[in-house]
Amino acid sequence: MTTSVAALPGAPSTASKQNPRRRRRISLRESLLGLAFCLPAIAGLGIFVIFPLFQAIFLSTRGTDINGDPTRSVGAANFAKLLTPEFAQVLLHTLEFTAFVVIVGVVLPMALAVPLAQRLPGMKALRTLFTLPFAYSASAASVVWLLMLDPSMSPVNWVLRLFGVTPPGWITESPWALLTVAWATVWVVAGFNLFVLGAGLAGVDEEVLEAARIDGATGLRQFIHVVLPMISPSVFFAIVTTTLTALQALGQVQVMTDGGPNGSTSTLVYSIFHNAFENGNNDYGLASAQGLVLLIFGIALAAIQFGVVERRVHYR
Repeated sequence: MTTSVAALPGAPSTASKQNPRRRRRISLRESLLGLAFCLPAIAGLGIFVIFPLFQAIFLSTRGTDINGDPTRSVGAANFAKLLTPEFAQVLLHTLEFTAFVVIVGVVLPMALAVPLAQRLPGMKALRTLFTLPFAYSASAASVVWLLMLDPSMSPVNWVLRLFGVTPPGWITESPWALLTVAWATVWVVAGFNLFVLGAGLAGVDEEVLEAARIDGATGLRQFIHVVLPMISPSVFFAIVTTTLTALQALGQVQVMTDGGPNGSTSTLVYSIFHNAFENGNNDYGLASAQGLVLLIFGIALAAIQFGVVERRVHYR
């Protein structure tokens, strides 16, 4: 009985001879399909990120006419205009505003998330109430706090007067105006951070907590040395997203103070908007230079966060 060559164990079959060519066709088809799926994201990145970046770099080196059209090259003149005490104050306000929003906007939800994570009656309703401000827009939140702090009807001022405290000018006095706008921002971001940190606390292993209690770690000590390292990825995520929100805050400043009093609430984003669009300024060159400063400012904060803070994050 004869055995065919194709049936021998070491003999190459027709299918195996066609496999490399077929694999190349499949690989090409998969590559084209993957590229097709990536095209919308690449187009969005190019239109909304890369092109505006190069446009900002171009405009920062140009002078603009009364209509905002680029006219002539001015080199680094727009950046030289930023070397003033007024712009230094804008940067300081931005740093103070961001620091307040990030610290309070993360610590306060964390303090609320711990008791709200307990399995007690009514906790779900309380969690829903505390996260509701996240659904508010910046303008809506600003209007709410303008009403809350209105001198003629402010419940906050009424409570302060009960304790014999004279209410300050929340949005008319420079020491308080920036804090008031920052608090309105905290009120919005705290709901989202409460949701994120609450989800992190829900993932904490009860067996680990029980072992910590047996070893004598209870209360604040247990939270700092056991719970906080376990939810550190959620905390780091909350810090990064809150920083981005604070750096981009514009609506709150516009609605509540319009940069006043005496520029004490003029942050970097508001200054960019003011120079480019408000009161017919149309100084796109100066606004673009400030936008690049904001980009560098954000990159520096991100480098600090990912280079220093993330080192203390424990990923499981």
